[in-house]
Amino acid sequence: MSARRAWPVLVLAALAAWPWVAPRYFVFLASLVLVNVVVAIGLNLLSGYTNQLSFGHAGFLALGAYAAALVAIHAPAVPVVVTLLLAGAFTAAVGLAFGVPCLRLGGLYLSMATLAFGFVITEAILNLDTLTKGADGLRVPALRLGGFGALGDTGRYYLTAVTAALMVAAAVNLVRTRTGRAFLAIRESEIAAQASGVPVAAYKTAAFGLSAFYTGVAGGLFAFVVGFLSPDAFDVFLSVDFVVMIVVGGLGSVPGSIIGAAVVTVLYDWLAAFQNYRPLIFGAILIACMLFMPGGIVRALARSVRWGAPTWPPTPPNARRIPGNP
Repeated sequence: MSARRAWPVLVLAALAAWPWVAPRYFVFLASLVLVNVVVAIGLNLLSGYTNQLSFGHAGFLALGAYAAALVAIHAPAVPVVVTLLLAGAFTAAVGLAFGVPCLRLGGLYLSMATLAFGFVITEAILNLDTLTKGADGLRVPALRLGGFGALGDTGRYYLTAVTAALMVAAAVNLVRTRTGRAFLAIRESEIAAQASGVPVAAYKTAAFGLSAFYTGVAGGLFAFVVGFLSPDAFDVFLSVDFVVMIVVGGLGSVPGSIIGAAVVTVLYDWLAAFQNYRPLIFGAILIACMLFMPGGIVRALARSVRWGAPTWPPTPPNARRIPGNP
């Protein structure tokens, strides 16, 4: 088995064994990492592949989380898989409704619109207190899977890991299709993509809906993993954290989304004692990555591997270089 095919197997094996070798808190932390992986992939499909920067994905995450929690409360017989799909579909519908008016926006104007969207969702949660319990918070029922009863940390972890693996596989296959190539064409130049016959408006709207679906599913997972929802958990700084994840990991890269989500989530946990300085620290990380590592961790690793790889056959020291050849 080649190294390229072996590493996904090793990663899956490590994910499967993690709850049996790690302390309970680190199992919970790994679940949060996997939730953020799904969010980062969804945001990267929008920002990294179609160049539509969004600062409102905390709002999409809140929609998915509250939708899944309300389904679990009022329809406990609904299977958890259906609950996650409903949360993703509801969030995708909102994303499509939001994406259509934003088609004419770009750059700073689009960022401001998505930022306002996050504030609107937070205010809606606070005002719909009869449904969401407002600022008091909403307790999510214990996750149940068929006849196995309530799932503990290990069960929730495996649900999150399987869902994240499926979402990652779907994203990897999507970016290789015609839709993925159209997204990349839009990112490079909307005018050139339009001239090449790519329906830019349709694909940008689809990117909004797809990104919202991913974030809605992640929101449902977040609700079950955390067990308690409050509007304070979905502030604007959370949206900034998501942007930091894809910038640090690598824009336009599914592996970059995974690495960025893992690095930022673990770093956030390590800096828990410096909560008041979180915006400053993550802002500095974002600026440093944009200045010194614009391609993210993934491209930096690829560049280091490429530079460190030996050439074969080696060039003799006294060989004369022929013009036009490397």
